[in-house]
Amino acid sequence: MGFTANQWAILALVLILGWLIGLLSRSGGVKWRRAYEEERVARQAAERQSIAHRERIAELERQTAHPVGPGTAGAIGAAAAGQRDDLALIAGIGRDREISLNDAGLYRYRQIEDLSTADAAALEARLGLRDGTIRQEEWREQAAMLRGNDLDAHRTRYGTPV
Repeated sequence: MGFTANQWAILALVLILGWLIGLLSRSGGVKWRRAYEEERVARQAAERQSIAHRERIAELERQTAHPVGPGTAGAIGAAAAGQRDDLALIAGIGRDREISLNDAGLYRYRQIEDLSTADAAALEARLGLRDGTIRQEEWREQAAMLRGNDLDAHRTRYGTPV
């Protein structure tokens, strides 16, 4: 049982065609493999950068005793954890002065309540306020109300949204 010349020709053509298809599919595979490798390298670089950013954030949080400023996620977390009070609720303070008070080491209503006359004068000088501003705006009394959770009385007396 032998092959005819036509059968040998067809067999040769099928083998050549198979070989060519294999080469073509392999060259496409090289492109995909290269693209996959580039994407893998880019992802690893992005992960390293993300880890570096998280480490930098952790380092900055360790360096600061309090959140960077009000309204940030860190400030919200610190307030929720009881590490600081929202001093901006005191009429006359606001968010900008709250940051200055935090920089001066004041984070709690109790600290505002406990300010002596001399401490208040020094704080007014540091914040660039007129002498007697803390007394006139009743920061100590407001802090006592807010610390005692007397929010309705504070809202009624000072008109601040608590």
